[in-house]
Amino acid sequence: MIQIIKKEDRHFSNFGWLKTYWLFSFANYFDPHNIQFGALRVFNDDVVAPGTGFPTHPHQEMEIVTIVLQGEMTHEDSMGNKAVIQANDVQRMSAGTGLTHSEFNLADNPVHFYQIWIFPDKSGLAPTYDQKTYAPVLWMNTLFPVASGQGIPDTVTFHTDATIYRADLDQDQELSFAATRGRRIFVYLIKGMLAINGRQVDEGGQARIDTEEPLSIEAYKDSDFILIDVPSCKGWGYSEETLRGMRR
Repeated sequence: MIQIIKKEDRHFSNFGWLKTYWLFSFANYFDPHNIQFGALRVFNDDVVAPGTGFPTHPHQEMEIVTIVLQGEMTHEDSMGNKAVIQANDVQRMSAGTGLTHSEFNLADNPVHFYQIWIFPDKSGLAPTYDQKTYAPVLWMNTLFPVASGQGIPDTVTFHTDATIYRADLDQDQELSFAATRGRRIFVYLIKGMLAINGRQVDEGGQARIDTEEPLSIEAYKDSDFILIDVPSCKGWGYSEETLRGMRR
């Protein structure tokens, strides 16, 4: 199944300093039918005004990945990290047992970034940090992994059996992705127009894919997008052994 969500169906909030699309339930936006997609819990499309930002706040038991598209964000955390995250940088915090951090736009122009939260495979991990800078040429006409918990070399690492890809396809270019059982695929189109197994996705749109069929992704226009491959989480809950029960 491929579910297409159009850009106008995203939840938009304007706080003055922050303009944001929350693609899943977040903060004061609640939709019981839109809590998560597999292990993917949050995808926020944020623009933060100059001289403003997020004051120090806590996180726990979450893999948090930030991808900057334009501008820069200054990060500080309770682990002692202080870093500037710029365009084409990818940052990851594993919140684990708990951390605090702040993010401020200290530059003269707005900063546009995505923040992605993914549930970790294990709880109780020590908080950690990772950050890398990538050249956009790396994802020209290919799916390039920028963050992964699947042991892919030279990526920002995290603690989930999942991978975040970037791709920038020229018009009429096509690529494939091998969807497998027990996985879910999320696509967010930054710009352009795609066809995913023949289903059209326009700029700002999403595709939420639950299929075992290989995916064909074709660019109807020059297209920049993010693809996230995550566990389906359909098996969360009791094991088959537990469901058999026991008499005492």
